[in-house]
Amino acid sequence: MNNIDFGSLLFGFDGRINRAKYWLAVAIYFVVTLIAMGLMFALHGMIGMVLMGIIYVVMIVSGIAVGIKRLHDCDKSGWWLLVFYLVPGLLSAAAVNMDDSLILNLLSFAVSIWGLVQLGFLRGTIGPNRFGPDPIPGAAPA
Repeated sequence: MNNIDFGSLLFGFDGRINRAKYWLAVAIYFVVTLIAMGLMFALHGMIGMVLMGIIYVVMIVSGIAVGIKRLHDCDKSGWWLLVFYLVPGLLSAAAVNMDDSLILNLLSFAVSIWGLVQLGFLRGTIGPNRFGPDPIPGAAPA
């Protein structure tokens, strides 16, 4: 992971990234969130809220870029992010409006876990795929 181009890692939509770079991005989001929350409380009021809103939008765009590249590493379309990012929220929102919401909440949880496993834990395609070369140098099919 020498010489990481953080601009490309966090905001580029093309290519592939491996699990290590994915988790690096997650760690960056965590630190940025902590700093943003501290600034929001330190600045008080509207300025802090506007700053937090701007940071939140930037992190959403970056999260989409990182998720797409991680899916590309597994030779999957970036459109799968709609399943992993939107479906759990839609299922949870639907559960709020229903009497028997346990099944919808469990489905929401299951899709969230599936997304976590797919993005954060499964090894990408070994060797090149339709989205580019293997992000792990020297990796080749056995």
